[in-house]
Amino acid sequence: MALSAKLELRQGQQLVMTPQLQQAIRLLQLSNMELIEFVESEIERNPLLERDEGPEEPRDAAATEDRESEPAASAGEASDDWLDLERSSVSEAASSLDTEVDNVFQDGPAGDMPGEQSGWASLNPRSHNFDVGDATLEDYVANERSLREQLQLQLPLALKDPADRIVGQYLIDLVDDAGYLVADLAELAEKVGAPLEMVERVLSVMQTFEPSGVFARSLGECLALQLKDQNRYDPMIGALLDNLDLLASHNMTALRKVVGCDMTELAEMIEEIKQLNPKPGLAYSSSPVQTLVPDILVRQAPDKSWLIELNSETLPRVLVNRTYYATVSSGAQNEKDKTYLVDCLQTANWLVKSLDQRARTILRVAEEIVRQQDGFFAHGVRHLRPLNLKTVADAISMHESTVSRVTSNKYMATSRGVFELKYFFTSSIASSSDEGEAHSSEAVRDRIKQMIDGESAKMILSDDKIVEKLKTDGVDIARRTVAKYREAMRIPSSVQRRREKRMLERTV
Repeated sequence: MALSAKLELRQGQQLVMTPQLQQAIRLLQLSNMELIEFVESEIERNPLLERDEGPEEPRDAAATEDRESEPAASAGEASDDWLDLERSSVSEAASSLDTEVDNVFQDGPAGDMPGEQSGWASLNPRSHNFDVGDATLEDYVANERSLREQLQLQLPLALKDPADRIVGQYLIDLVDDAGYLVADLAELAEKVGAPLEMVERVLSVMQTFEPSGVFARSLGECLALQLKDQNRYDPMIGALLDNLDLLASHNMTALRKVVGCDMTELAEMIEEIKQLNPKPGLAYSSSPVQTLVPDILVRQAPDKSWLIELNSETLPRVLVNRTYYATVSSGAQNEKDKTYLVDCLQTANWLVKSLDQRARTILRVAEEIVRQQDGFFAHGVRHLRPLNLKTVADAISMHESTVSRVTSNKYMATSRGVFELKYFFTSSIASSSDEGEAHSSEAVRDRIKQMIDGESAKMILSDDKIVEKLKTDGVDIARRTVAKYREAMRIPSSVQRRREKRMLERTV
């Protein structure tokens, strides 16, 4: 067979992952805090991007029809210095990019949703205002002292020997946020080159530090240190602390024999232990608590329908300064400068358009979730329906992967609390009857919890009994599934619950 060279022409379609396309995909799955941080970095990097500090506009879905009949309102309409996305100049600039934004979101044109560029892609001016007049009390509150700082302040007062202080500082570095010492003393002594007796002596001194219970190596030792500090430690309660496993399993009969007391004394000691702090170091935790800010707000209208809107506080608002671009580009002396300015303009246009499309996509997914789970918003968790990503994607003509990105790290504020969007996607549990509807796994979990919360010490429900009750209600579920749901909710077994309720009745 002879080899020969020839030319062939072939047609094909291929989606190229350009940097702009990758950016649009990345923006879609960012949380609100990550998005604001990303936009801030882009504003610092791109001289053509500006924060839009104009007045905010309504962004709820109910205002869509009223706004569609009006010209697109933009903060830039007050001045020709700002770029309006609806102008042909932006369309021309966007067309010069190496890919189109529609390649990212296959959900139709962007003009059929509420809120134009100034309304959606916007930064909250209040979030970044550093005027003195807007300062709050929190701006002047001193930072709380961390656990390590608290321990280091006590170190020179308790230990005078420099060698002891070195060992003490090493122990402080090994304490975790809860206040426990996570280290083996023998290995520690070998690392610092000190005798084991010296390390144990330093540790015994540092176990008297505040907060009480710090430097403990186990829960029992932590509780014992706090009782000793209160002068409440005795051999009987020490035996109780040595057998916390029996207390955890509510085996009071065996625990009473080990401690050597009657049930009344045992109940008093248990009540005393409950007043102690099992994690004393957390009172000095220096890690800041992040406030959960919802991306979507859902409220009920007077006609009992649901109003869905995006939280304007989480929407970065940015504009492109065309006046500055025209001024600088006219003074560009070489091709390199002109190319840089064109790249900045294209990047700015793409970012604004991507932010706008991101907001519209999130709103469309949220509206469909509310429509699918209307029973939950009206009546509660028991009315959750089985739902998957494909169902929502098919309903709004999007790809399943797009819906998955939208529901990642996004939260919805409702009258029943704040929920992650993924909460509304639950697996299906079949009905016990052929004609019955399937049940949401989350709704079944809630039923199990309600059954257990309503039981008494004389009528403890076993997993088999729960299965029978659920099948009576039309839920076809296996016993091992009930056990799995119960353990996931950290509910003990029927034997442990019976012991706990009997113990509670005796103490009362």
